[in-house]
Amino acid sequence: MTGIEKYSSDWPKKYERESKEILAVLGDVVKDIQHIGSTSIPGMLAKPLIDISVLVNSIDDKDFFVQKLKILKYSYKPDMSSVERIFFRKGDPVEYHLSIAYPKHTFWKRQITFRNYLREHPEFVEKYNALKLKNLEITQEEDFYDLSKSKTYNQGKEDFVSMILKLAENENIHKKSDSSPIVVK
Repeated sequence: MTGIEKYSSDWPKKYERESKEILAVLGDVVKDIQHIGSTSIPGMLAKPLIDISVLVNSIDDKDFFVQKLKILKYSYKPDMSSVERIFFRKGDPVEYHLSIAYPKHTFWKRQITFRNYLREHPEFVEKYNALKLKNLEITQEEDFYDLSKSKTYNQGKEDFVSMILKLAENENIHKKSDSSPIVVK
């Protein structure tokens, strides 16, 4: 990877092709599959790799996923996995990030909420793009091979994501209160 690129309409197409292959290999354990991350948001500057999240009932049988996804040449990354997700990468250079998540934790909900909010609020896409560009200017050259692991590039992004999730939660609360049925007696 050499950095970030302008949004490409090819990214959703790459997601569609890859998600079909993942569904074919994992079968009925998949509850949902979604394109997440910056490549899923029109107008967003992004590392040119496709982030995919698969929702399943449980990630207890990690070996099941590791073995099944080897068929598609995904590599399990324990150092990037957590209690919330099993993480995989594919390609050299990396083209895909794949997270296997389950409802017990909030990884899935955070990813979908962040993506949806930015899709609906392009003014925040521009703010996030500006943060990414600012961070790129101070990122060391050796970090460009894998920006996902660069502390410099990722600084401030966690605070931005938290802010967006709070805005989305507040907006959702207002939508719910605004859409309450009016009872006329």
